Amino acid sequence: MKKIVILGGSGAGKSTLAKKLGSLLNIPVYHLDSIFWQPGWKSIEKSELINEQKAILQNESWIIDGNYSASMEIRLREADTVIFLHYKTTRCLYGVIKRRIQYHNKTRPDMGEGCPEKLDAEFLQWVYQFNKKKAPVIREKINNLQNTTIHTFKNPKETEQFLVKFS
Repeated sequence: MKKIVILGGSGAGKSTLAKKLGSLLNIPVYHLDSIFWQPGWKSIEKSELINEQKAILQNESWIIDGNYSASMEIRLREADTVIFLHYKTTRCLYGVIKRRIQYHNKTRPDMGEGCPEKLDAEFLQWVYQFNKKKAPVIREKINNLQNTTIHTFKNPKETEQFLVKFS
């Protein structure tokens, strides 16, 4: 495991897992949210996101967390390992609400600077629809990969059991 992509619903813990794995494996971690979001929740252009990722992919090892379907294929082609946190919707909703409370009026470490944690109806709807709309697309993409190890975890306990192997 040297080139790892972590996918999953918002609030599932992609960034937390990336940090833990990065520390355990001594691999640099890249959070796509911190690349995509500029101060004031302004997004960068798709082409810029792709260029930023291409630069990261040149490295010998990396962990990249985040979905960003517009550039997912690029990461998946280069990855030797994909981890899909396919948690229940209620677990993800709990995660985003917990995160909102924890980082109230603050920017979380895995987010672009100047983007204080927020929670609105549009984002909650996105989280609510993830397993119905986005997860099947991700599943299809990762199931078609060759020469890539795929780990799908259904809950945090499975993810923690996976991490124990590297402690």
